[in-house]
Amino acid sequence: MWNRKKKNSNNQSPLEKKDLSIHDIRKAVHAYADDKPKEVPLSVLIKEDLTLDYELLAPYLKAIPTHTFYMSRETYELFEEQDKGLAIDLDLVQRAVDQYMKQTQELPIIDNDPYKRINYFKLERLHLLERRPDREFYLTNEEFMITYKKPK
Repeated sequence: MWNRKKKNSNNQSPLEKKDLSIHDIRKAVHAYADDKPKEVPLSVLIKEDLTLDYELLAPYLKAIPTHTFYMSRETYELFEEQDKGLAIDLDLVQRAVDQYMKQTQELPIIDNDPYKRINYFKLERLHLLERRPDREFYLTNEEFMITYKKPK
């Protein structure tokens, strides 16, 4: 029984590398999310370094991307290689915001800011932020999630 399984896996040809767009990756992630069992979190697609597990996405992509893509563990946003730092910062600040709200039951935003900009000082005061990102983040109206996109 075990030998037969090994033979089948050896007969599979390796997937070719292709120049896939972020749109292609996003479609594959959505298809994977639709097909996975409910008890399996989407985060299984995300490796420790925030890269995607292309083996899990292979049935949907039918190839291996030539470029590296990253996904935030906290917000599930997808990023291209040049935006890896943004994915890391997003996770860092989202975790800090979640902890701040658990501890204080308050929003960690700059007082009277119409854009609901995250107040790094409030997060640092409670030792929730290990470093201050070089960009601004904003609180959205969706379940206290943050975004890097300035509201209009």
